[in-house]
Amino acid sequence: MKITDLKPEIVWKFFHQVTQVPRPSKKEGKMIEFLESFAKQYKIAIKKDAVGNILMSKPATPGKENLPTVVLQSHMDMVCEKNNGTAHDFDHDPIETIVDGNWLRANGTTLGADNGIGVAAELAILASDDIEHGPIECLFTVDEETGLTGAKALEKGFMTGDILLNLDSEDEGEIFMGCAGGKDTQAVFYYEPRDTNPNMQYFKIEVKGLNGGHSGGEIHKGLGNANKILVRYLYLLKNQADFNLCFIHGGNLRNAIAREAQATIGLYPEEKEAARILLNHFTADIENELKHVDPNVQITMASTDRPDKYISDYDAEKLILALHACPHGVIGMSHDIEGLVETSTNLASVKMGDDSTIIVGTSQRSSIESCKNMIANQVASVFKLAGAQVTHGDGYPGWAPNPDSKILKVAQETYKRLFNKDAKIMAIHAGLECGLFLEKYPNLDMISFGPTLRDVHSPNERIQIDTVGLWWSHLLELLKNIPAK
Repeated sequence: MKITDLKPEIVWKFFHQVTQVPRPSKKEGKMIEFLESFAKQYKIAIKKDAVGNILMSKPATPGKENLPTVVLQSHMDMVCEKNNGTAHDFDHDPIETIVDGNWLRANGTTLGADNGIGVAAELAILASDDIEHGPIECLFTVDEETGLTGAKALEKGFMTGDILLNLDSEDEGEIFMGCAGGKDTQAVFYYEPRDTNPNMQYFKIEVKGLNGGHSGGEIHKGLGNANKILVRYLYLLKNQADFNLCFIHGGNLRNAIAREAQATIGLYPEEKEAARILLNHFTADIENELKHVDPNVQITMASTDRPDKYISDYDAEKLILALHACPHGVIGMSHDIEGLVETSTNLASVKMGDDSTIIVGTSQRSSIESCKNMIANQVASVFKLAGAQVTHGDGYPGWAPNPDSKILKVAQETYKRLFNKDAKIMAIHAGLECGLFLEKYPNLDMISFGPTLRDVHSPNERIQIDTVGLWWSHLLELLKNIPAK
């Protein structure tokens, strides 16, 4: 079975088309061209703003002209992650999809259902002539994943609706009415390079096989973070042996939990065996810790060529201590909504830069603004104590829950009528663009909902096929039952 054989056909048809268009964050040009071509083909009114956000408009179907305008919203970019050994160029290659039982996944890469399935649903509604709805506007934003650039740059008056349906959630049967705000914290370490010692032997240490995942939606699962695991071993080794740290790299994106990390070290021959024994014991500990959430974790040590330079021992120790001390994971749970993560932080990436620098990327989230700033400052404090230069990103606001939302009540009623069960009303720890929309459009009445996705922001990303039909039915029923002005 192929993606084009799935039901509802029109949604999967357009999702397949979306997967064929390369659309990394900040490189949405081909996706914008695709959307413009779509609008021309289906004679849909379209406009584009200065950053590339697209808005398409469609009038009401007969008899629904008195309904208020509803904005359907998705982001057009995707997280681009792939497994080691997967030959894929996200700038040029289409995503290869695989139907795997009741799940659709990609072949060794992220799938891009976050948020391509939302884009596909909007296109399906715009292209259809047999769906009842009032006036609709379909908003497609750019660069949600790496900077919320489109939402931040959205101008007042670009859209006219007072109701917004965000299609970027990941659990069918759950309707979201709030989300966390976020902030990035970056640390830059400067180090003195030294010539490596020809009397040492050199080894590459790798952490791999982790699931990774979304640093908002999956931070509560206790998934392994490759950066933290690698540095734990280096910390233990530093207390046992004199080694030179030549190279360190781990993780990639600020909103993904690091799946892989590696370091190159130099050891004196007489300390090699002790380092391997330490690694074996450490690996057994990690396997035991993560057996329920990351059973495929691997930590390996293999001989490698001698590098030209290593990081001075003084600078390497400061880096290792700071990374070991840097918090990662859930910091606090909500006192208002049971089971909701309130505050968290993600040690996202460690990268060797130019000019003898090491750049550490982290991201913080919280549904309480003061707690978001607190944890960002705590992370900054750790790195400042180690002598790093620390900067914070602008961040983005949370979306405060509104239990009195009219569109929320309609969504609850239509879900119950369709499926004879109650939808769960939730807030989400992951960031959504809704908080930024409220800054420009303070009267917006919003909810967010979607089909079931798992392991987003990792090559294990997949979408549960049967939930797409359930979500699609609910979306159409909701559009048909928007209360009159």
